[in-house]
Amino acid sequence: MNHIQKGRLKIRHELEAPPALRKFGSGWASGVLGLVLGLSGLGLVAILRFPGIFMMDETAKLIAHPTFRTGLFVLLVLAFAFSMLSLVLRSGKTLGMAGMGVTLLAVTFGGAGATALTPNMTPLYLGLDFFILRLLFTGFLFIPLETIFPHRDDQGMFRYEWREDLLYFLVSSMLVQVLTYLSFIPANTIMAVTVWTSFRMWVAALPFVVQFLAIMFLTDLVQYWVHRLFHRIPMLWRFHSVHHSAQAMDWMAGARMHFLEILILRSTTVIPMIVLGFSQSAVNTYIFVVYLYATFVHSNLGWKFGIVEKFLVTPRFHHWHHGIEKEAIDVNFAVHFPLLDRLFGTHHMPEDNRWPGGYGISGHPVPKGYWQQFLHPFRRKKRKPSVEP
Repeated sequence: MNHIQKGRLKIRHELEAPPALRKFGSGWASGVLGLVLGLSGLGLVAILRFPGIFMMDETAKLIAHPTFRTGLFVLLVLAFAFSMLSLVLRSGKTLGMAGMGVTLLAVTFGGAGATALTPNMTPLYLGLDFFILRLLFTGFLFIPLETIFPHRDDQGMFRYEWREDLLYFLVSSMLVQVLTYLSFIPANTIMAVTVWTSFRMWVAALPFVVQFLAIMFLTDLVQYWVHRLFHRIPMLWRFHSVHHSAQAMDWMAGARMHFLEILILRSTTVIPMIVLGFSQSAVNTYIFVVYLYATFVHSNLGWKFGIVEKFLVTPRFHHWHHGIEKEAIDVNFAVHFPLLDRLFGTHHMPEDNRWPGGYGISGHPVPKGYWQQFLHPFRRKKRKPSVEP
């Protein structure tokens, strides 16, 4: 085992430290913050150095704004400060040294004053900026909430298979351009062969709130049946089983989806948004809300929502969809409105406020590891040898 592998193993052990070694004042939280902020800062500096490779068109204006560099400078200062605090408080210096190292590397690479090293040679890019901004935004929003109001208080931030789900998070973010392009092909094809100009203009002129609610309902209706097909058709289930293989539920669990399932799901759910002519502002708002909503329903939040559960999907509702119990099989397909499950006979919400006892698939047939799970749907099931009488 080389020094790099040993270092990675030490960092992993520190991140997954038992609760007794993660108490307030132990330097664990400051070490994690220092490392995460340092890595984020290093990634943002890489984006400034190679914008043509790692920057989305949608975030170019944000990154070009002067306040972005100010924010990056503050982020690097905080990363250094938290790493230093961890070095002072914690007996083990792994987290503090790692955070300090990546922060100094980011500063050496140019820091907040970094400029582009290469011109933009191609319209193709990898969404590193999307990954970092997405991770920081959702992480800083949901991690404190899950820590203060957890459903399972013994799960921890770095729970079982967290590295796999983080890799799913990374891959789907980095390939955002490819996913977006391919997802819009069916909708654009329908648009090319239909003439709905007057109807689309009428839809676009509807009040914003009406458009937003209509998008929520129509996309959920499409998603419900596509989702249900993924459970009913064996070949599709092999793709969807990757998502259901998660044995822990939190804000990162929703990212565990096979690449082809993402394509199928997105390409079908965007059809009503694009074809019916909803305004761009309503579409953009819904995309932002549904991203947060999908994270929310997978999260490890133990809030009780009372009567709201009858009208909107909540974490407990969706957790039952992922439950390993027999009563949790093929229920709760809706993402926004439980009404759809009531209408089509797949609604399940125990009146005694019970949650599932566990998550995943009985027998856990899906292999571990990102690439093994990517190949899983394409592999034939091994037949059991026949036994001679």
